[in-house]
Amino acid sequence: MRDPQDRRLTRVAGPSALVLFGVTGDLARKKLLPAIYDLMNRGLLPPRFALVGFGRRDWSDDDFRAQVREAVENHARTPFREDVWNQLTAGIRFVQGAFDDAEAFGRLKETLEELDKTRGTLGNHAFYLSIPPNAFEAVCTQLAENGLASSEQTEGWRRVVIEKPFGHDLESARELNEIVESVFPADSVFRIDHYLGKETVQNILALRFANEMFEPLWNANYVDHVQITMAEDIGIGSRAGYYEGVGAARDVIQNHLLQLLALTAMEEPIRFDAEYLRDEKAKVLAAVTLPDDLESYSSLGQYAGGFQGGEEVKGFKEEQDIPSDSRTETFAAIKLDINNRRWAGVPFYLRAGKRLGRRVTEIAVVFKRSPNLLFRENSYEEFGQNAIVIRIQPDEGVTIRFASKVPGTQMELRDVSMDFGYGHSFTESSPEAYERLILDVLLGEPPLFPRHEEVELSWKILDPFEKYWGDHGVAPEEYAPGSWGPESAHRLLARDGRAWRRP
Repeated sequence: MRDPQDRRLTRVAGPSALVLFGVTGDLARKKLLPAIYDLMNRGLLPPRFALVGFGRRDWSDDDFRAQVREAVENHARTPFREDVWNQLTAGIRFVQGAFDDAEAFGRLKETLEELDKTRGTLGNHAFYLSIPPNAFEAVCTQLAENGLASSEQTEGWRRVVIEKPFGHDLESARELNEIVESVFPADSVFRIDHYLGKETVQNILALRFANEMFEPLWNANYVDHVQITMAEDIGIGSRAGYYEGVGAARDVIQNHLLQLLALTAMEEPIRFDAEYLRDEKAKVLAAVTLPDDLESYSSLGQYAGGFQGGEEVKGFKEEQDIPSDSRTETFAAIKLDINNRRWAGVPFYLRAGKRLGRRVTEIAVVFKRSPNLLFRENSYEEFGQNAIVIRIQPDEGVTIRFASKVPGTQMELRDVSMDFGYGHSFTESSPEAYERLILDVLLGEPPLFPRHEEVELSWKILDPFEKYWGDHGVAPEEYAPGSWGPESAHRLLARDGRAWRRP
């Protein structure tokens, strides 16, 4: 039963079945299955909930239960409880088959009908496609042909969840959207961007619109520029099959960072409702303009081998299954502008990379310098620009940087920071992003899910960069592991008289 003092996720899903395609993948094992258990453990899934795995493995229901239990015991955030497990496992089923196997989807239909009767799932079925985009069409076609996608002739609802990447460019994104929405209505399609499920991402809206001291300054009159960073201190690990040919720009900038840009720069929606929130994000993305000089205001990098944190690490081209002549970037940075009244003249700098100095995702809103008329004896090296830094991960919170007098007889100023951390201010831990997003799918609440218009607008922003890099043979520049990217990234800001923040 849900703890009445736990206000993190107060809505409880109704009777439903979640069908998970791609149950053998890392995402399912490390994130999705543990999140489902954690939701059950928090009392946020009903007793009449069912989980159906679909895959090629020759597994029985018990085999799949054993796999789920292993994933839960290794990766769940809440303590393992036998009573919760027994409640969850009673509704676990597995259907063996390929994505284009009509007979397997017939068995899936029979399984869901059995669960509707025995578990009381009431025909409420969500299909989670944790699979490569090239398999979407086969799965959607089979769902439609077996009457699993439509609820017109039966009771209950049908929803589909798709994971990024949403294509590899604008054209492919549109093709994927046509495939999915030819089977499911647009309001039944949930595109997962797990960053939007993070508590601190949602706190951007609270910080801006619930606090009068920030919003009046949140514009070109006071803001000098904005930096959005997603840095990882690890390499690609076992993701070579996915990462090669995709790169940092498509993997991170097109979705995560442009969504963070939209939330940072958007106007206040009429209310916290999916339609209004998405409309305001789309307006910002539509107003984004690219620099005239794409070469000077973009940077590509690829991590080299060397030492990081006292350990010797491989370069990208030395990673398993990566070609020795690979031109895939592991670091990308771009400059963007927003052509509207609020942000005209304020550059937004976005960067993402692997094997960087530390793991951090943050949004830094850097304000213009004060005139410094009263404190001429102090140089700008001692105190500089005020900044509000929203830390998305790993130490979630907000830092405000401002100038303060150094104790003593002289009027000496120095930059100091005032820090808010979620872990210090709230006893409740933040729910894991996938917990929030899976619950929202089952509840049918879409504010945190980007619609196809946002996806297409994001590709319209990134595609010209990708085309320029490809047409002009721009090769990624090597950078040392543990550094903050290639020299070209630093030159990008230096051209504007600025420098990257050191997180």
